[in-house]
Amino acid sequence: MVILRSLIRIAGGALLANKLRSGLTFVGIIFGVTSVMTIMSFLEGAVGAIEEAFESLGPSTFMVAKMMTAFSEDEFLEKVKRRPITLHMAEIIEEDCQLCDKVSPRLFDEARVSYGDQKLRNITIMGGTSNFIDIVDIEIAQGRFHSAEDDRYKRNVTFIGDLLRETFFEGVDPIGKVIRIGAQKYTVIGVAKKRGTFFGESQDDFAVIPLSTHIRQFGEPHRRGTFLTIKAVSVEKLEEAMDEVRLILRTHRKVPYDQPDDFDMETAASILERFNQFTLMFRLVFIGISGISLVIGGIVVMNIMMVSVTERTREIGIRKSIGAKQRHILLQFLFESVMLTMSGGAVGVGLGYIIANILAGQAEVDISPSALAIWAGLGVSTGIGLIFGIYPAMKAARLDPIKALSYE
Repeated sequence: MVILRSLIRIAGGALLANKLRSGLTFVGIIFGVTSVMTIMSFLEGAVGAIEEAFESLGPSTFMVAKMMTAFSEDEFLEKVKRRPITLHMAEIIEEDCQLCDKVSPRLFDEARVSYGDQKLRNITIMGGTSNFIDIVDIEIAQGRFHSAEDDRYKRNVTFIGDLLRETFFEGVDPIGKVIRIGAQKYTVIGVAKKRGTFFGESQDDFAVIPLSTHIRQFGEPHRRGTFLTIKAVSVEKLEEAMDEVRLILRTHRKVPYDQPDDFDMETAASILERFNQFTLMFRLVFIGISGISLVIGGIVVMNIMMVSVTERTREIGIRKSIGAKQRHILLQFLFESVMLTMSGGAVGVGLGYIIANILAGQAEVDISPSALAIWAGLGVSTGIGLIFGIYPAMKAARLDPIKALSYE
């Protein structure tokens, strides 16, 4: 402990004796570590937000559609030409898939929703079967979801998101109230629990109506097709259920054996994996750019340590003449280098977290301090100090004490 305090005192004194050089190096390290910390924290926050958004699907649920994700223009152009998934396919899968517990076709449109003189535009109107609520983990805050009878008799009933409740019925019980979806009147039978935002977009701006009622108002799905949400009999049978549905679809859509699927089939985990693959290149590029500033900072560290060794040659000679060994001199200069870069790294970690929080606030994404990002920031800055400080420290340690004492 005494040796450590002595090393800190000597290193601090040496760094403060050259404030300008130490300050510029300090800033360079801060800039590099801040960049790494910001990128890693923000991306981890974004991945966490996506994970949370897909949690409602459940571990045994998967989705099928003509096109679900496209991460390039070519992929989008290929998928947009595909044949749509029809409602009839949902019936075939429900009948033939032995490992599928529930199959729920869904249709989407946008419409104006109004109550009295209040209006909301571009609200997502989803038409779904009554079993959808059993597949997807949507919590009911008030009332109920529509029943099989509501769907069979094409009743004008709706289950609304919390944004509609807040806008139209703040402080009032919405159950039994009549709203307009487009030109049609619908009775509110239930309200979903608030889900918040996803990258700044509300997840509560929707109304769910029976599938048959949706088709009557908005027509049969044509180009876009049907979006299927399927629940396997168990988590363990998920992969087998997906294979079974894939075989049914390929057979009925007459896809040649040597051609890829002409539909998308995704689970929450697979979408997240594709997102991670898509963002991997961005992470590597951004972290690489940040790494350049760290390397430059390391070169500056080596330069000022070399200058420091030259300026303190007589000091090194005196220390050796009174008994200091090579390892003591090596440790002294290496400690100065590491102390400079590690302190810059600590400040960079703090600034990176603050900036990542600001960016996350703009995108309405929650982030928390990432242990990986913190250790990466501190580890990289410490490593820079060790790597670029070792040569000047070894040069100082190997100085001949007689020549060092005679140095002018």
